Amino acid sequence: MRSKILFVLGLTFCLTPWASPPLALVAGLIFGAIATHPYPGESRQISKHLLQAAVVGLGFGMNLHQVLRAGRSGFVYTAAGIGFALLVGTALGYMMRVRSRPSFLISTGTAICGGSAIAAVGPVVGATEDEMSVSLGTIFLLNSVALLAFPVIGGALHLTQQQFGLWAALAIHDTSSVVGACAKFGAVALAVGTTVKLARALWIVPVTVATAVKSGSKKTRIQWPWFILFFCLAAMLNTYFLEGLPVYQFLSKAGKLMLIFTLFLIGATLSPAALRKVGPRPLIQGALLWIVVAVTSLLAIRAGWIGL
Repeated sequence: MRSKILFVLGLTFCLTPWASPPLALVAGLIFGAIATHPYPGESRQISKHLLQAAVVGLGFGMNLHQVLRAGRSGFVYTAAGIGFALLVGTALGYMMRVRSRPSFLISTGTAICGGSAIAAVGPVVGATEDEMSVSLGTIFLLNSVALLAFPVIGGALHLTQQQFGLWAALAIHDTSSVVGACAKFGAVALAVGTTVKLARALWIVPVTVATAVKSGSKKTRIQWPWFILFFCLAAMLNTYFLEGLPVYQFLSKAGKLMLIFTLFLIGATLSPAALRKVGPRPLIQGALLWIVVAVTSLLAIRAGWIGL
């Protein structure tokens, strides 16, 4: 009963004017540390669909021309970034003697889009439930750190909103944390970050197919990211059909609210028991890989080698 009351109070906080993506995540983490989640399975399912709906809703506040411009450039950058992350992640896993499947899952999650990528390639490589839990726990923990730390670092380094949006999209794992961090930084950062991140998420499909071919697996069922198409359609409606229409503004605000709920639900699933199950070596591999990716992409952006 106590856990259910605290859970409802956390959801209620998400409805208040004081709630923001980082605070919602912190509230979820606090709940996960002091209480037992009353609905863990349902929460994971709801957060997945809620995030997709939130991204579509945010599309109603964006301009399609800006989306396409960022998407074209971002597709090239994400291709190079994914190859780099997979290579470095594999090397780190080998040096640290992390088992091959958790190592690959962590590398793939860092390279593409966190939990979604792990959920896609895990069944293809025959990952066990424990291996999936270890990999997801590592990614979600680092995701939480990124959501809180990136806006602070971006502000301290005086990054422009375009620079920050690009950096967040290339260096933060999950779409939810990219959108949350960019929303905290500014509207332009949100538009750039969301678009480039969705271009990065598209690589789930070719990477999953390549993994199936390489492993000889027949389990090639792919979770197609259809919500990316709806995001573009929402931006198109806002651009060409009565831009700024009150209903579009309502849907955009609803998207931000759904994102806040999503981050609370994600944080609430990270219990101390789940974090202990991760163990030190996969967590260290994931942290080192994430640091390398984040620092490399930041230096490239600051040097002008990457830009929109």
